[in-house]
This record gives sequence, C-alpha cells and structure tokens, in this order.
Amino acid sequence: MNEARQAKSDGAETAALPGEHPLRRRLSDEVHARPFALLSAPERASHLALLTGEGTDADRRHLEALCTRYGVEAPEPHANHVLLDFGEFRLKWERHTEFCTYTFFRGGPLPEGDPFGESALDLVPRDWLGEMPGELLAAANLVLEPRDAPHRALDMVPEILGSGNFAAAQVSGGAAVAFMDFAIDEAGFCRIFVRDRWLKPRQAGRLVQRLLEIETYRMLALLAFPVARSEGASLTRLGERLSEITQTMTEIGALEDERRLLEEITTLSAETEKIAAQTQYRFSAARAYHALVQRRIEELREERVEGYQTFTEFVDRRLTPAMRTCEAVRDRLDTLSRRVTRAGQLLRTRVDIQVEGQNRDLLASMDRRARLQLRLQETVEGLSVAAITYYAVGLVGYAAKALKDVGVDLPVDIVTGAAIPVVAGTVWYAIRRVRRMIEKHAAAE
Repeated sequence: MNEARQAKSDGAETAALPGEHPLRRRLSDEVHARPFALLSAPERASHLALLTGEGTDADRRHLEALCTRYGVEAPEPHANHVLLDFGEFRLKWERHTEFCTYTFFRGGPLPEGDPFGESALDLVPRDWLGEMPGELLAAANLVLEPRDAPHRALDMVPEILGSGNFAAAQVSGGAAVAFMDFAIDEAGFCRIFVRDRWLKPRQAGRLVQRLLEIETYRMLALLAFPVARSEGASLTRLGERLSEITQTMTEIGALEDERRLLEEITTLSAETEKIAAQTQYRFSAARAYHALVQRRIEELREERVEGYQTFTEFVDRRLTPAMRTCEAVRDRLDTLSRRVTRAGQLLRTRVDIQVEGQNRDLLASMDRRARLQLRLQETVEGLSVAAITYYAVGLVGYAAKALKDVGVDLPVDIVTGAAIPVVAGTVWYAIRRVRRMIEKHAAAE
C-alpha cells in the first residue's frame, strides 16, 4: 500500500505545503509506537521488567553490547522500543519512564511433559543477563501452545503452572484460553499458559503483550503499597499530635504559649509536606499503573472458564484492595495537610489579635504620654515666659536708672511696671510663633 501510495505520489505533482512543525512526524509516528510482535504457536516468551530510574541510558548501552556480540544492528539512539532478531531468539526491548522491559521469544516445538521446562531465556548469554542494569521487579515465562497439540484436561493446569491458585479465561473472543498464576516459582518467574484455538499471528502478539503487561503493571502498581503501609503509621502519629495542639489552643491565652504552639504547627506542617513529597509520585504512578492493568484486562475480552476465577476477579480480590489502601492513605495525607493549614491559620489569627491588642494598648499609652508631655510643655512655656519677662524687665529697670542718673527726669518704678505687660506679651507671642513654625515644619515632613 505504501509503494502504491509512493507511486501515485511520484506520478502527480506534489502540492506545496507550509513549513512543518518540528515535532509533526514524531507525533504522528507515536500512534504506531511499540508495535506487537507477530507470533505463531508454538511459542515461548520470557519477560523481564527492571526498575532503572529516569534519565539513564545504561539499559540502552547494555542492549547495544548484546547487538555487538551477535553482529546485529543496534537501535537508534533516540529509540525507546525495538524488535531484534538474534537468530536463536528474538528480543523486544521497551524503555519507559522509570523502567524498561525485555521480552525474549523462542519458537520451535515445546518440550514434552513440562512445557515450561525450557524457556526463551535459556538461549540468552548468562553473563549478559547477570549484568543487566536495574532491579528486577517482574519476570514471567509464557507458553503459547498450538491448537493441534494434544488436548489437556483443565485439572492438569495446576500441575503445569505449579500452583493451584490461578486465573483462567477464554480470551480474544474465544480464540484462546489463558491461565496465569500471578505467583513466583522456584526459578523466580510467574507462569502464563495460553492454549491457541484460532489465533492469528498479529492477534497472538497482542494477546501475549497484554498478558505480560498485566503482570508488569500489577507489580509496578504494588510498589506504592509498602509505602502506604509505612506512612500510615506516621500519619496517625501526626494526626494525634495535631488533635492535641487543637485542644490546647482552646485552653491557653498567653501570647507566648500561642507562639510556642505556632512553632509546633510549623514543624508538623513541614513533616506533613515531607511525607507528601516522598509519596506523591509513587501514589500517582500506582493509580496510573492500576488503570493500565484494568485496561489490559478489558482488552482481553475474557469469558469465564467454569470453575475458575477470571482475571478481573483475581485483580479485584487482590490488587484492588491494595490500591484502595494507597488511595486511603493519600486521602488521609491530603486531609491532614488541610487540617494543619487550618489550625495554623487559626492560631496565627489568634496571635495577630493578641499582637494587635498589645499594639493598641501601646498606642494608648503613647497617646497618654504625649498629652502629658504637651501639658508639661505648656507649663514650661509659661515658666519660660515668666523667667524671660523677669530678666527683660530687670534690664528695662537698669536702663531707666541709668537715664535718671544722667539727668533725665524719669520715674523708674513707673517705667519698670509699665514694661512688664509689654515684655510679657512680646515674649509670649514670640514663643508661640516659634512653636507653630516647628509644628508646621514637622507636619510637612
């Protein structure tokens, strides 16, 4: 179809288009990212999911080392998924945000007796497997049995899986029957057994991919469960301490006590935010992974196999309660954070009211002192007028006596007495004017 499209394009004049957005083709190719492998029974698959963290290329370099060993072309530097053929086995590698997956495929007849007796991983170099970067979180061995294989009775499935507790369902519209134990065997793998009925290669690839992703995302979602259990005790302790602080708030009235409680609430808030910062990513990721598990199970289009629990029932009984615990702890954390915030606001309001009361009392005291100072100032001004008048009138008296001694007929006592009101009025007016000038200058500033 692409060749025909290209031929048609070559035969017609290409229309002129505006300049492309630099991400246009990458975004378009994202729809076709992570294609399913084409599988035909009999087939065996070994799946490994390793936590590698973000921002690392160690897994890519490790994959390039395997390609170099087998003389296979390595994936492009920006590729996050690739399907490689190494002859004896095929490998599908995918890079995700915090983990990467390796799925090894091995064709050929299944071993007689135990179909899990030989896995695809047996063909992979042991030294390369031992040096894989990251921490192994999920591992699964899958067997896709052909439709022409001898029929196995359902009571033989526990012997094949090595466990009597497993999920079973007809999947892909009845095109296959899948069995999965969700348990780790002695080799460190969970087992998935699929009996082909009329699967097509692409349909088989989708089914195998979904079954493996159910196990991977189930384990990734459960990473939050230990965190929820450990932090639940811390939240209980912080909640009890907050209740004690809230109760104490109703019993105290001194400003120093309220400030002490405010410091305790600040410490409590810091501890709560620390827990939130440590758990927010894990809880959010768990919610996303749980949704993916549910989505993959829906895509199986499972139908009940009488006498056995379906994948949905298995997940609802075991995974869903753990996820609800995580959600409950997350809700408790959010509630505690809001309670701490409200208690802090309430206590700050009380402290502010206390401080405002103290400031009001201080301003009232300052006002009383200012009025007293004004009265003292007026008293001092009156005494100043009297003192200046006294000395000024004395000078007038001395001047009158001097004029009388030189022959001027001047009544000294009358002149001195008449000078008193004149001098006093002049001094009082001068002091008042100076005072008004100072007040006007201060008001201007």
